[in-house]
Formats: sequence, structure tokens, C-alpha cells
Amino acid sequence: MSGDAGIIIVGAGECGARAALSLREGGYRQAITLIGDEVHLPYERPPLSKQVLLGEMETRIPTVLNDLVLAEQAIRHIGSTSADAIDTSAKQLLLSDGRALPYDKLLLATGAAPRRLPNAPVSRRIVYLRTIDDALALRFLVRADMHVAVLGGGFIGLEVAASVRGRGARVTVIESQERILKRGVPEPIAETITALHQGNGVVMKCGVAVLGLEADEQRVDISLSDGDAISADVLVVGIGAQPRTDLAARAGIAIDNGIAVNERLETSTRDIYAAGDCCSFPHLLYGGRRLRLEAWRNAQDQGILVAANLMGEVRSYQTVPYFWSDQFDHTLQIAGLVDEGRMVVRRDLGDGAFILFHLDDQQRLVAASGVGPGNKIARDIKLSEMLIARRVTPPMEALAGNANLKSMLPRAA
Repeated sequence: MSGDAGIIIVGAGECGARAALSLREGGYRQAITLIGDEVHLPYERPPLSKQVLLGEMETRIPTVLNDLVLAEQAIRHIGSTSADAIDTSAKQLLLSDGRALPYDKLLLATGAAPRRLPNAPVSRRIVYLRTIDDALALRFLVRADMHVAVLGGGFIGLEVAASVRGRGARVTVIESQERILKRGVPEPIAETITALHQGNGVVMKCGVAVLGLEADEQRVDISLSDGDAISADVLVVGIGAQPRTDLAARAGIAIDNGIAVNERLETSTRDIYAAGDCCSFPHLLYGGRRLRLEAWRNAQDQGILVAANLMGEVRSYQTVPYFWSDQFDHTLQIAGLVDEGRMVVRRDLGDGAFILFHLDDQQRLVAASGVGPGNKIARDIKLSEMLIARRVTPPMEALAGNANLKSMLPRAA
């Protein structure tokens, strides 16, 4: 190893861990330091709201990097420590334990934190889900004879609702919008997911706000704007997430709905990059529209790309956005940005599964969204992702029919 300062990565989640591993796979030989504020090794977050809550996974944490890989790849992991400040002129990172670490280049992969419910009482019965400790605490708290209220009808809230219902608990979902999955999910898919939950015994209350909240160590009492009152054993709050930007902001790095980066994931400060849930970036596939994506795939892909750029390459991030959610026996998948579409073409796949193709004014495919049991939609969504990346304008009648999507891909030159 060289004696140089090397690369420091702040944030030991999916993005930071993938970046560290990709640096080694790309031939980087200098020091790599990965800093995380949790005691755990870097781990996967998608199972937290599903397999971990359902009890299908032991208390063993699904790691991204384990001790053996860290040792083999000579990646230094510092856990249970936060980064307090960046001295950009001296190129040093100041840690909460008093240490000052020099860096040649710095990657901020600080992720996002759950949005907190304002003025909520302090109680172990009001919980948020972001970490493995959160998931295990909720798993051990929930029993089949309980009533669990879930505030928020987004991906996290609905996945928790499905998992908790799978444990036998009664579940009520409370959503202030007129429907669930209001942000980025088409109404027909939201209607299918609503019916799926209701068919599995989940009570859905949309278009209602929380007016009052009281809690002790035994229960939570919730007053709603429609006059209803709910008494629950547990309240799970899933009302979105906020990018963790404080460290960057204190260092004078530009912030714009997250740490602002360019298409190469460079911040406004030389030799400092940002990637994953914490950053917003211009997406060239959508005319340079600035996005911030909270998604496992984005965290992984940006971690891999930023590693190449940290080593001196010049790559632009143009990967098609991709989201998925498993609820009960159904999978919801979205490739691209649904709100970029002006026209929608539906393709039915049988067994209640369907895909919506979203096209812009030039009939270019900009997104595909689908829902269905098992892996019914997986192949067509993957092919749609490839069509979106290659800016294809497929015939609308072919999309609606049974034409093979693979046949619409342009042949490689």
C-alpha cells in the first residue's frame, strides 16, 4: 500500500460499500477508509421491511461487506463513529472521536434519514424503520394479537403493513393523500395495490390527517380528521425521508434537494464527490432534470460509477431509474420516470398482471410500470428498461399487443 492519504468514504451503506469494493476491483491500490455511524458492518436494507420483519431471516444481518472481505480487500472500516466536519483547505475529515483523517479524495454517501413526525410523544410504541436495529425492535415488538397502525402509504409503509399482516397482526394504514403511492406510481397500479391489501385484511384510510397523538409505553391513541379515533399497540411512521446533508452544508458544499452534484457525481468542492440517497444530480436521459433517488439500485449503480471517477475516469451517470416493492405475493416494478410520460399504453399479462408504458410527446418510451403476482412482470420491465435507455420510440399498437419487446431493441452497430 502507498503511504498517501487515499480515499475516505463517509457512509457505510449500500452506496459507500459498493464504492469501496469497486475501487479495489478497479485496481485502486492506495488506502480506502469506510466510515459508518452504526456499530454494524455494511448491510442490505431492502430485507428490513420484508424478510426481517416476517421472521424469514435470522437475526444475522444481511451484510454487503463482511470482515473477511474487508480484510482481503484491505478496506478499513470505522464503525460507531460519525464525521463531524470537513476541513476542505487542509483536506481532512474530523471525526466525532476527535481524530482528523487526511484524504486525497472524499466520497459522501451519507444516505437519508426518516422524516420525523412533528411533536410526537416519546414512546417505544412509536417507531421508524431505517436501520437493522429498528427492524429487529419492531419484529420483537409485534405479536399476532396486536393492532398496528402505519402512518404513510408509500413503499416503506405498505411493505411494513404487508409484513406485519403476514405475522397475523391487525393493520390500519393511514394516508393523508387521497390515495396511496401518490408520488411516482400511476393510479391504476395504486388501485391494484389497495385492493391487494384490502383483500388481505388491511384497513386502508386515505384522505385523512392526524389531528392528535397520545402515547405511553403500552399503546398509541390517534385522532383523525374524519372524526375517527384509532387505538393501536404500535404506530409505524413512514412519511418519507430527508437527505443527510448537514456535513456537506457545514463545509460550504452546494445543496439542492440533497448534496448537489454534476453528472459525474462531483460536488461543488474539488475532490469531494457524493452518491446515493443523499445527492441530487442532473439526469441526461431526461434532459438534465435534477433528481434525487431513494432506491437500492441507484445507490448500488452510483457507488460503482463514482468509484471509477474517483480513480480518474470521466463517466456520466445515465442509468435508467428503477424501483421495486414486494408486498404479499405481488411485485411492483417501475423503470424510468412515470411523470415524464404524456401517453399511457396498457399491456395485460394475465393473472391480473399488467404493465403501463409511458411515452412522451415524441412517443419515446420514458417509463414502464407494472404490478402482478410473483415474477410475472419482471421480463417485460427489464426489456422496457433497455428500450428506455436506448431512447426507442416503439409503435403504440405493438406495446398494447403481444409483440416481443426484445424485437423492438435496435441492433448493435
